[in-house]
This record gives sequence, C-alpha cells and structure tokens, in this order.
Amino acid sequence: MTESLTRDLIRLIREKPVDAADIKQMALFTLDALANTVAGRNSEPGRKLLAWADGRPMDAGRRALLMGGLTHIQEVDDIHRASVVHTGCVAVPAAFALAAEREISGDALLRAILHGFEAMCRVGMAVGPAHYRIWHNTATCGPYGSAVTAAAVLGLDEDRAVHAMGNAGTQSAGLWEFLATGAMSKHLHAGRAAEAGVVAAELAALGFTGPPSILEGKTGFFAAACPDADPGAVRSDPNGPWQVHRTSIKPWPSCRHTHPAIDGALELAAKIDAAAVETVEVVTYGAAIDVCDRPVARSEYEAKFSLQHCTAAALQRGRMDFSAFGAEAREAASDLARRVTVAAGGPYDAAYPAAWGAGVAVRLKDGTRLEAARPQCKGDPEAALDDEEMIAKARALMRHGGLNDADALIDGVLAMAEGGAVPDVAALLGGR
Repeated sequence: MTESLTRDLIRLIREKPVDAADIKQMALFTLDALANTVAGRNSEPGRKLLAWADGRPMDAGRRALLMGGLTHIQEVDDIHRASVVHTGCVAVPAAFALAAEREISGDALLRAILHGFEAMCRVGMAVGPAHYRIWHNTATCGPYGSAVTAAAVLGLDEDRAVHAMGNAGTQSAGLWEFLATGAMSKHLHAGRAAEAGVVAAELAALGFTGPPSILEGKTGFFAAACPDADPGAVRSDPNGPWQVHRTSIKPWPSCRHTHPAIDGALELAAKIDAAAVETVEVVTYGAAIDVCDRPVARSEYEAKFSLQHCTAAALQRGRMDFSAFGAEAREAASDLARRVTVAAGGPYDAAYPAAWGAGVAVRLKDGTRLEAARPQCKGDPEAALDDEEMIAKARALMRHGGLNDADALIDGVLAMAEGGAVPDVAALLGGR
C-alpha cells in the first residue's frame, strides 16, 4: 500500500510510548464518558433513542450508535480545544460496543480508547477554522477516532487499519444546521461517528478496502470540506503528551463555548444582587458567537447554546446545573438575558482555539461596573478537575440518569487501569 497521512498517523500512534499516568488519565475520561451515557437516558432525545433500540437486534455498530448518541446529549462530555472535538462520546462507545463481543483486558481497552482520542484530535487540529463554521468537528473527525479505536480492539495490522480509517473517513458528515431549530441531530452526529469506525474496522478485518489518502487526496476529506486545512497538524509534535492530557472536562451541562462566560458570571454573582444589574457585556472569541449568540432561548437545548441565557442564569442563580435550562429557569432569566450583549474581541479572540476565554462586565443600576476575566475555563488542563471532582461529577451524572449502583461502575472503570476486567455496560443502554 502507498504512503499516506492515515498511515503516518497510525504509525505515530502505535509507536508512541504509553505510561501508567496516560492509562490512569484515560480511565478517568472513560468514566466521564460512561457517566454521560447514563445521564443521557434521562432526556427527551435519550428516551427516543432508547425507544428506537428497544427490541431491535444490536450488533456492535448499532450499540456504538446508541451509546454515542446518549453520551452526547447532556452537553457535559469532554472537549479538546485545539480540534473542537468531543472525544469520549465517539471513542468510548466504539470500544465498549466491540468489547461486549470479545475478551480484552481493561488496560488494553483503555489503550485503544487513548489511540482513538489521539487520532480524532489530530485530524481535528488539521481541518482548519473554516470547517467548523459549517461542519460539526465531532461528527466529521470522529469516524477517524472510532476507526483507530476499533482497529486496536480488533487487533488489525497496519494495512487493515489504514483501510478502516479510509472507509470511516468517507462517511464523515455532520452539519450545524440543526441549531436553527434546536433539532436533535447533534446526538446522531456522535452516534454515527462511533458507528462508522466500528463498521469500517469490522469490514477491514475481512479485507474490505478503503482509500489510503482519504485525508489529503485530491478528492479526499480536506479537499471536500476544509478550505484552510493544515495537513501537517496530523503528524505534528509526535513526542508531545497524548492529546487526552490536553482535553478539557466540562463541569456544567451546556455548550463549552458558554463556559468561560459562566465562570465569570459565577464570580460576579457572589458579589452582587442580580436584581440590581442593568446591563451585562460578554466579550469572547468569534467561534463562541457563531455557535452561541442566542438572545432568546425557546427550549432547554437552545438555552445550552445561548451565551445570553447562560450568563444571565449564572448571575441569578450563583450555580449551574441541569435545572438552569428548564422552562422555569429560562423564564426567570429571560429579561436579564435580553440585556446581555455579546461580542468577539479582546485577548480572547486572538487566543482561540489554544485558549477558550471570556470577559464578563456588569453595570448595576447605580452605575457601578464590575468585571471578571476568564482566560481559560474551569476543567481545562490549566484549571483541571482533580480526581475527586471527576468522580463526584460522574456520580452526579449517573444519579441524574437513574443508575442505582454508581459506585460499582466507578470502581470497575478505574480498576481497568490496573488490568481489571472490562465492566459490562449493557445495562446503561436500557432500563434503570
């Protein structure tokens, strides 16, 4: 087979050293993804996905689709800033969907997920900022990550792993148009990305061929959908840390682009009475405006993608949780949300995507002006959640999803880092 970017990427990943700290980090991120899977069950789109699956034969591909969709619903799953991809909702479902049918140790499965994270992030870093204006990076870059994870679980050699990536990549799709109406497509994006890699790898195991130059070819992914692609990013900094160490964990259930503004608003909420606020100014980066400039949030999902609502709700409530986006909370925040202006600028626009930041300024009715600056978000590698916070978040998500024995799953996932057995997650895809 010819040399190609996909082959280079597979070699880079498979030759990259893995140590105990990498596997431990991967276990925590896997726990976060599975907790999101559980939480996704307790939602309107989650119940629809489960109804679709009920009584339907579930092969590995369909399990990956269902699990990926559930994992991406509550908007609390991880995100890699430089690539703008949600990694766990694609690589983790692909791994567990296949693990259900074969014997594999916990640490080997975590290594496969680590490989998938790396592939997904590296392709995402190469697509260029213009791609993100129309395409959802998790959907388009995710198939490469799930294919690499699946290839590792299935033990594919290099040639067959290249075929898997080629056929996963040719299925790349996922458009932002769903935001116009608050449609449920985003969850399908994650599910299909997970499914595409699983199916492509299973076919590759049978010798089903795929295009080796799917990324850089004249009619490949970059040419089709990435007008300012940077192909060199796929193989840059090969000796740097694994991308999981550069991935952020979301503490609040809304679009990550809203989080620096939420951070700043929560700081100010502790100093003021929200009823005394006259106006609010949010300065952030352009991509946040593109995705989350939504003065009126007509649904729970729109509220999660509204800088105005998230900032207003944080100022009023002094905390952010699932209840901050329901009908009652939206009504309570609606007047203040209309007095929130958003703009791109300051140091934040120039720093994106390396840093996702925002500044929040409130002017009180007596003329007082207070400001809070957040160059990074809580949960970013520079302001990371510690192990206890990660576990507490997972437990809260599982409780929200109705899982009665969260500790068993938490202990089982963390034990994987020591070579423990892979927990059976079939129950996460059904009843409580």
